This record gives sequence, structure tokens and C-alpha cells, in this order.
Amino acid sequence: MQPLPLAASPLSTADLSVLRHAKHELESPALAMKLASIVGAPLEKLLARMPASANEKVAEATQIALRKCLNIALRTLGSHDSSTPSGTPDKPRNLLHKFAVATTGAAGGAFGLFALPVELPVTTTLMFRSICDVARSEGEDLNSIDTQLQCLAVLGMGGTSKTDDDAEFGYFIMRGALAQAVSKASAEVAAKGFTTHGSAALLRLVQTIAARFSTQVSEQIAAKSIPALGAVLGAMVNTVFIDHFQQAAHGHFTVRRLERQYGTAAVEAAYQAISLSDDSPDT
Repeated sequence: MQPLPLAASPLSTADLSVLRHAKHELESPALAMKLASIVGAPLEKLLARMPASANEKVAEATQIALRKCLNIALRTLGSHDSSTPSGTPDKPRNLLHKFAVATTGAAGGAFGLFALPVELPVTTTLMFRSICDVARSEGEDLNSIDTQLQCLAVLGMGGTSKTDDDAEFGYFIMRGALAQAVSKASAEVAAKGFTTHGSAALLRLVQTIAARFSTQVSEQIAAKSIPALGAVLGAMVNTVFIDHFQQAAHGHFTVRRLERQYGTAAVEAAYQAISLSDDSPDT
């Protein structure tokens, strides 16, 4: 379907600018490219050097990390007030979360893959809290089950699973791939509560997200595998890691905020009509 010209969009000029910036954040270079730029080596070669057992360890650690996100971050963040006394949401505390994740990366950097079962659940929970903080800043209700699961879904938007083909996935395609799983889990949790976190729909959602998220965890571990750099590289890699997902969260929840105002169809049409080839993100 050919996108409508931006001139025909119901979005205001200011909101089109905001949407353009969101698209820059959502269509930014893949995590592998960002990590390769700081380690100075293609990640494919580093991934090939990882032990054969690494994928199994990453998959297991990812599942544990995502389940801890549900059991800890959702419960604590969902009970917080999401706005200032004036009713305007505070800005997200991105730097605070980056510092915390850099600290865990420095602590685990010297131990590489051996530190994964300890570091990844902590790092992922901190990143998830940061994603929830971004969602709150864009007017989302953290007491809403759908919002909480949308925050979890952001961790699955930045990567592909082993069942995906080699095509590049746009934001709306990736979001659509997760939407049904999010919807089913949201409905089930709404009906039965978080005490059923092992239920079928929620388990399938976690598995779907984990399949995508584990790809990027593997890239993160590979980037940390360069010998002799240890804690310094661990902190740098973790900072890039959380920055990648903070950008995805800002883009995703900006789009959702605009959809609440203009409707999904209008925002998607404007998003598809925006070209990023000849301009830079608005600041």
C-alpha cells in the first residue's frame, strides 16, 4: 500500500516532527553494528569464537532474566505515581539507569560468560525498569497490565529470532509479530492476576521475547569477549546495550502516545511516509 503524502496527514507539524524523531530511534542501526563500532571488530567473528555451550547458557539466562522482570519490576513500578503534581509526567531517568547498568557490566566484564547467570537478570531488570520509566514519561499507565507487557515486548523489538528470515523488519512488522502474544497474555493476566505468571499465554509471550532478546544478549557477550579489557569494556558494552533499548522504548511509546491522539491508522500512514534518507533526527 502506497503511503499517503505527509501533507494529507491529520498530525500537526509538531507531532510529525516528534514522529520523525521516533522513527529515527526505532530504525537506528542494529545493536550488532553499535557494538562492533566500540570493540573495533565484526561481531560475527567474535560470536564464532564463543564456546558451543554459549547459546544454551544465553537462552537459559534470558528466560530467567525475563521472568524476574515480571516478578520484580512490574510489581514495584506499577504501584508508583506516574506524574508530577501538575499532571505532567517527569522525564525518564535514562542516565541513572545507564550508570547502574554500566556498573553491573564492569562487575561482570572480567568474568565473561561465567558471569552471565548472575549479571544478566540484574542488567535486564534494570533495563526493564528504564523502559517502564520511558513508558511513564510518555503518559502510559504503569498500573495497566497491557502497558507492563508492552514494556516487556520492547526487549523483543530490537532483534530477530532463529526462525526469522534475513529480511530487515520494520517497526510495525516487528510490533505486529508480538502483538497477538501480548494481547493474549494481557487478557489472561487481567482475568487471573500475576499469581498465574506460569500460565500458558504469559509463558508463550516470554518465550517469544526471549528468542529475540537472546540474539542481542549473545552479541553483547561476544563484544565483551575481547581479552584484557575486562571491566572497562563490560561497562561500555552495557551502556550501549541499555541505550539501544532506551531508544527503542522512546520510539515505541511515542508512537503509542500519538496513536491515542490520532488513531493507529493515521500514525502508521504518517510513519511510513516519513523518509529518513535526507534528514537527521529533530532534537
